[in-house]
Amino acid sequence: MRLSRGGGARPKQGQDGGREAGSPDGGRRPTRSGMEHLERCAWFLRGMLVRAAVRRYLPWALVASMVAGSVLKEFSPLPESYLSNKRNVLNVYFVKMAWAWTFCLLLPFIALTNYLLTGKAGLVLRRLSTLLVGTAIWYVCTALFSTVEHYTGRCYQSPALDGVRQEPQSKQQCQQEGGFWHGFDISGHSFLLAYCALVVVEELAVLREVKTERGHSLHAAVTALGVALGLLTLIWVCMFLCTAVYFHDFSQKAFGTLFGLLGWYGTYGFWYLKPFSPGLPPQSASLSLKRDSYKK
Repeated sequence: MRLSRGGGARPKQGQDGGREAGSPDGGRRPTRSGMEHLERCAWFLRGMLVRAAVRRYLPWALVASMVAGSVLKEFSPLPESYLSNKRNVLNVYFVKMAWAWTFCLLLPFIALTNYLLTGKAGLVLRRLSTLLVGTAIWYVCTALFSTVEHYTGRCYQSPALDGVRQEPQSKQQCQQEGGFWHGFDISGHSFLLAYCALVVVEELAVLREVKTERGHSLHAAVTALGVALGLLTLIWVCMFLCTAVYFHDFSQKAFGTLFGLLGWYGTYGFWYLKPFSPGLPPQSASLSLKRDSYKK
């Protein structure tokens, strides 16, 4: 497949409006209008997320929004809304499975885009190991948060923290017996949403280089994955803001956000710059240099 470094021509218009003109196999392609809408959405999301300035300032924006949201929650709480309900659709079906969504969409995206840029299966596998690293970070941090809550918590009779129960020795046992466990609950949402958003934005940077030939099936696949990841990032940032405004104490959100930033910076800002690492997403003029560094 031929790659172009330019913006590429406009999509070919099929004579029947639903199939690509001249398609040798006569197979179905995305309809012209459907593909145009997808590409417009991709163009919009690229303008928002696929920029060096976004990668540079997003961590600071997350910290600032966490602080501002916490101040708002403390001194001028917003009225209850659909998003303040923990059973809202975004929280139940997306946030609680944030790393699973991120993992499942980044897996084919990294595989396709990195192979198109490098042409080397070994380098692609090496880059895919970033998902294993991310899974390890997610597991270790969430386990640590649960441990901290366990050793700093006590079982109470009610959410008002009245009447300490002496018998329950764990959060699970306390809740099973109708009690309320209160400990230092580091915000897992603040950690995971910040970490996932930062990781996705780092990986989306390759879209500045990957330009597939329009009309090819891989063009539709890369575009669709890019749009899905872009929308997912917007959900993560939106729900991060909701967490800052509606849930947890400031210190709990501060620690959660800090762990998310450390997980991101410790990998993409430090370890992935080293030869013995999964490496950074290949991009721009440094592509050949990064290829050489991966071989070491």
